[in-house]
Amino acid sequence: MARTEYYDDPNAPKPNSMVVAASAVVTDDHGRILLQRRRDNDLWALPGGGMDLTDSLPGTAVREVKEETGLDVEITGLVGTYTDPKHIIAYTDGEVRRQFNVCFTARITGGRLEFSDESTELRFVPPEEIEQLPMHHTQRLRLQHFLEQRENPYLG
Repeated sequence: MARTEYYDDPNAPKPNSMVVAASAVVTDDHGRILLQRRRDNDLWALPGGGMDLTDSLPGTAVREVKEETGLDVEITGLVGTYTDPKHIIAYTDGEVRRQFNVCFTARITGGRLEFSDESTELRFVPPEEIEQLPMHHTQRLRLQHFLEQRENPYLG
């Protein structure tokens, strides 16, 4: 299922759902950030996804990292909350969502890096190379906030 992301676009379709989601900035021992190239839009992104009714938000981030990358992680902190109503995601099945995303930081505790059916590539990317990757504005914003090493989480 393909998806199209809109940002501050007057021609974006109207949302018909709100999804609570979590993502994680996972770093390795060299300070590189784990990113995936998404199969549904061919853009680079942090691992993450929608919360199940049986999940907590941190648990969602841990589960999504495992499902999408094969790695086990533990949550170490909070980058911020991302609830911008200008960000709309439309799927080919007719779902048009607004997303409430909480972005965490995490460290690797085990597992082995492996692809899921949601990604075409997985890479640990040095921070200075992130600007070169095709990425949606909202993903770039989360990474920027992480790299700024803010004293307080972003609330938006």
